[in-house]
Amino acid sequence: MAITLTEAAARHVSRYMERRGKGLGVRLGVKTSGCSGLAYQLEYVDEAAPEDVVFENHGVKLLIDPKSLAYLDGTELDFVREGLNEGFKFSNPNERDRCGCGESFRV
Repeated sequence: MAITLTEAAARHVSRYMERRGKGLGVRLGVKTSGCSGLAYQLEYVDEAAPEDVVFENHGVKLLIDPKSLAYLDGTELDFVREGLNEGFKFSNPNERDRCGCGESFRV
């Protein structure tokens, strides 16, 4: 099982943690939400929970709770700029459908 960060995502996370002045990495998870059933959750963390599974890419730690890992296996997290918008983009091979608003997905 693996989850990866692109160089662009790692740069963005590193810059943000530098501005914060602290941080261990980013926690990625899923929660029940939206019209398709699941939504991604992303938060900066200062310490790992005992049950977290930790991946490291380009010097940035990505922490995943075991329950979310099955939904996220193989996911690549990127940071993209499209026109005036920028944000994280999830490329998840387990996704079968995504709602029209882009807020939730189904596996």
